[in-house]
Amino acid sequence: MRAVVVVDGDVAVADRPTPTPRTGELLVRVAAAGLNGADQLQRRGLYPPPKGAPADIPGLELAGVVIERGPGTERFVPGDRVMSIVAGGGQAEMAVVPEATALPAVNGISWAEAGGFAEVFVTAHDALFTQCQLVEGERLLVTGAAGGVGLAAVQLGRARGADVVASVRREELRHAVAAFGATAIDPAETAEHGPYDVVIELVGALNLPINLKALATRGRIVVIGIGAGGHTEIDLAQVMAKRAVVRGSTLRARSLAEKAEASRRVGAEVLPLLATGEITVPVAGTYPLERAHDAYERFAAGAKLGKIVLEVPGA
Repeated sequence: MRAVVVVDGDVAVADRPTPTPRTGELLVRVAAAGLNGADQLQRRGLYPPPKGAPADIPGLELAGVVIERGPGTERFVPGDRVMSIVAGGGQAEMAVVPEATALPAVNGISWAEAGGFAEVFVTAHDALFTQCQLVEGERLLVTGAAGGVGLAAVQLGRARGADVVASVRREELRHAVAAFGATAIDPAETAEHGPYDVVIELVGALNLPINLKALATRGRIVVIGIGAGGHTEIDLAQVMAKRAVVRGSTLRARSLAEKAEASRRVGAEVLPLLATGEITVPVAGTYPLERAHDAYERFAAGAKLGKIVLEVPGA
């Protein structure tokens, strides 16, 4: 099979053996696979895959058609359309998927949308509702809101009845982000639009002092992106006075059981919204698998609204 591979700090496309599904796994013919920040880190040698994932094939989310079942699988059969998070290996013509994390691909959405759904919506849903317990009527700040996870968080927050503020660095993207139901602001305006009950931090540590200053009493901050840096200083007196919670979260390194539970909640709470069009998967650009290098360069360039997705011709 053809697959994206990490080679000397870059990506290329090469032949690799087709994987074999083990107990509890599905073999999926991949139709589309989204790019994420973790893939860029793995490309640079900064984010090695967890044990059991392909050593050199990136890709944390995919959509495609089940072609074979491993022992112990029950929910899907060959021919079913699925989308799922994976620990790695998603950017290939074939991939194995734990059945426990697989979700049915919603009718009516494109392969590109399905391929860019799982990682960002599972991450955003977990951060908002499991980590931060966001409820109706609360005020939510999403930083870096024009990206895949950011737009997912904006939409999920609005669907839950939160008042959403979206911090977007690029002025030309703010109107488009606002169309998803948020108040789109320049990051410099963060403090004046607070206080916030929940902050989803997708940019990095440089925002934490501002976030904390603008946080409401008993507010919650979850850090799930550090592209702009991972080190800063914060005022612990503010943490104490506001009874604040500052936490971090990643998805890739969690146990299969944790990922399965997060995926189950998305299946129950988010797929119905996707089916009715209340939420969407914005796609900024698609590239055929053989142009993976171009896709990675487009992702790195920024200034995009939503997902960059690799498509597998003929799938």
